[in-house]
Parts: sequence; C-alpha cells; structure tokens
Amino acid sequence: MKMYSGILKGKKVTLLKGGPGKERDVSLRSATAVAKALHICGAEVHEIDVTGPEFHLPEGTELAFNIIHGTFGEDGQIQEILSHRGIAYTGEGINGSRTAFDKIRTKECFDRAGVPTSTWHSIRAGESPRMELPYVVKAPQQGSSVGVHIVRNPESLASALEDCFKYGDEILVEAFFPGRELTVGILGKVALPVVEIVPKDGFYDYDNKYTSGASEYFVPAPLSPELALRVQQTALAAHHALDLEVYSRVDILLAPDGSMSVLEINTIPGMTELSLLPKAAAVAGLDYSSLCEEIAGLSLAKKHR
Repeated sequence: MKMYSGILKGKKVTLLKGGPGKERDVSLRSATAVAKALHICGAEVHEIDVTGPEFHLPEGTELAFNIIHGTFGEDGQIQEILSHRGIAYTGEGINGSRTAFDKIRTKECFDRAGVPTSTWHSIRAGESPRMELPYVVKAPQQGSSVGVHIVRNPESLASALEDCFKYGDEILVEAFFPGRELTVGILGKVALPVVEIVPKDGFYDYDNKYTSGASEYFVPAPLSPELALRVQQTALAAHHALDLEVYSRVDILLAPDGSMSVLEINTIPGMTELSLLPKAAAVAGLDYSSLCEEIAGLSLAKKHR
C-alpha cells in the first residue's frame, strides 16, 4: 500500500457533508469514513453539515473536502460558492461539475468526442419517447439512480415519466443496452482497475447500491487483460471528453460482443464502506486514507495552476 506523502499533516481541512438533495444520507455515510481517513493523514478536520448556500467555513480553512453527492454538491453550485470565496476545494471545477451532473450535456460531449454511448434523445412534458421498446428514461440531473426506469412495455411508461418529471422539465430517453455493469475510477490521468457489479435482483438502482449484500462486486473484473485495458481506455476517453482533471467514476455497460456504452460520469462518487472507488483503489495499492490524500493532492495541484 502507498505510504502517506504528508501533504495534509497539520492542514486545516473542512469536510463538507450532507447537502439538501436526495443523496444526503449517502453523503453523511461517506463523510464518516472520509473524516476518519483525514485524521489518519494528520489533518485538522472540521465537519460542516451543509443544507444550503448559507454555510460558514471555519476561519483559516485551507481545503474544503467536498463529499456532498448529487444536487448542490456535485452540480457546480457549491463549486461556484467556494470559488467566489477563494477557498480551495476537492474535485472538479464549476464547468466540469455542471456538465458531468447533467446527463444530457454529458451525452452531447460523448457524441462530439466519439465516446461510445447508447442512442438517445430528450423529451419534455407532453412528449413521448421516439424509439422502440425497451428503453430507459432518466431524470438528467439526479444521482444514485434516482429517477431511472427501464421501460419494457407501454403499460409502465406513464408511471416512469411521472416519476422522472418530478425532478425537472426535460428527461433523457436512452436505448436499452444489455450488458455487464462495469465502473472505472479515474485519479488524475490514471484509470484504476475495472470493477464489475452484479446486482442480485434487477439493475444497479439506489437500493442495490446502498443495501449491504444486495450486489456482488468483482475487483478486478473478470476480463482478459486486453479487454480490461480497452474498458479503462474508454473510461479515460469519457473523462477527458468532459475536460475533467481531478477524479471521477465512469459507469460503462459491456455487451457480449465487446461493444460498450458509457452511461455517465460521477465527479463525487460514493465513499461509503460499500462504494466502488475505494474498492478499486485498494486493488491498485491505495488504502482508503491514501485515496483521500490523493484526491486532496490532485485538487490542490489544480487550484495552484
């Protein structure tokens, strides 16, 4: 395992957790583990439960470690606030966060860069999907599979659309792509080992992500070295298509014929005890605390540029 570099020793780090969005509980669970890791790295840690834009940082904060998943924490809002305050923070900047959080804008970037992804279009209230069943409808600015429905028959469409439109006035319609569920963590310019996710029931939705024992994880994924490398290269291409620089987790479907569809990119992936980025980092030789230190180091280097 990698030894700590000491970049956080004595540094005043404020851990931003919670948030006002649907993923608040997941963020609080992630924060428990991150706080422990930051203490191990020697940081002076202060935790702030953020519920909206009017949050206050302790005086002398040298780094805001953002672990707020989803709305407000991952969509560019808190990044803009911290940038205006002149506070260094972990993760991507304003534009990268906004783009990655919006699944429609992400799809547009993938198409321009030639990143493989399923056929898609967007619809607004009153419109119907314009592709053959089965397809997937998604609320484009939610995380943790909130507002995601696989529509296999006409009877299930109305309830799926009703749920998706709770979260906004435009939704993503994506051709269903059957395949193995893979994810690849990216640290800077390095792709971590591929993880395969095998839910015991259904697809990798919110419950299967955060319920212990609901899914199996294989790290590294049982792929040939050549195929694993191709998956990692595809993940890096997706990361770069959005001009991301710090870290992310790229979700990919792999078909039996070797074709791929990149689903989305998470710029503040989960850091709970069940989360996938720490699992992949451990296989690559980074224990949990070293992973947090690496995220901090990459983020500070970006700030200094």
